[in-house]
Amino acid sequence: MIGLIQRVSHASVRVDNQVCGAIDQGILLLLAVEPEDLESHAERLLEKVLNYRVFSDAEGKMNLSLRDIQGGLMVVSQFTLAANTKKGLRPSFTSAAAPAHAEALYNHFTTLASQAHHKTQYGIFGADMQVSLCNDGPVTFSLQV
Repeated sequence: MIGLIQRVSHASVRVDNQVCGAIDQGILLLLAVEPEDLESHAERLLEKVLNYRVFSDAEGKMNLSLRDIQGGLMVVSQFTLAANTKKGLRPSFTSAAAPAHAEALYNHFTTLASQAHHKTQYGIFGADMQVSLCNDGPVTFSLQV
C-alpha cells in the first residue's frame, strides 16, 4: 500500500462538477493499493498517516501530527502511484491491485479513517476526480507499509 501525503492549507475533490469532499488545514492522502496488500496494511498506513509529524510546533519544527492539530484528512484513490516507470516512456500498471481488491481495501481504509478521525473526507473510488489543493510548505512524503 502506497500513500503520498501532502500537508495542505486546504483541499477539495470534485466529481461531475460537484464537491464530494473538502478540508481546511490537514493532509491530502493519495492512496494506491498493490496486489499483495491486506487489511492490516491499511490499518498500519492509517496509523502512520494520523501520527506522522509534519506540522510545525511553536518553534517551527515538524513535531505535530494530524491528530495533534485536529486537522482534516482527505483520502483520494490513485492507482497511478503503483505504476512501474522503470522502463520506457509509458507507465505499466501491472503492479497495481485489480480494481475489486483495490476498491475493497480503499473502502476499508476510508471506513477506519472516518471512525478514527472525525474530520475525514474522501473522493469516489474509480471516478474521474478533480483534486484541488494548496500544498503548505511544500511538504510531501511517500509512505509505504
